[in-house]
Amino acid sequence: MPPSSHKTPDAAATARKARFGKLPERVRPDQMIQERPAAAPDPARNAYSADEWLVRYCL
Repeated sequence: MPPSSHKTPDAAATARKARFGKLPERVRPDQMIQERPAAAPDPARNAYSADEWLVRYCL
């Protein structure tokens, strides 16, 4: 092969350079996490009443 053929990039090399020629934008660690509750909050779960317990079990 003549030495001039090594200096001219072909279409595949140009496309490869356009796609992989630079690193992707940097992502900060705080942008890598998505926080959401595991389950919907149940208002009846925290509705404990000490008076109701006393009336139900002690009287």
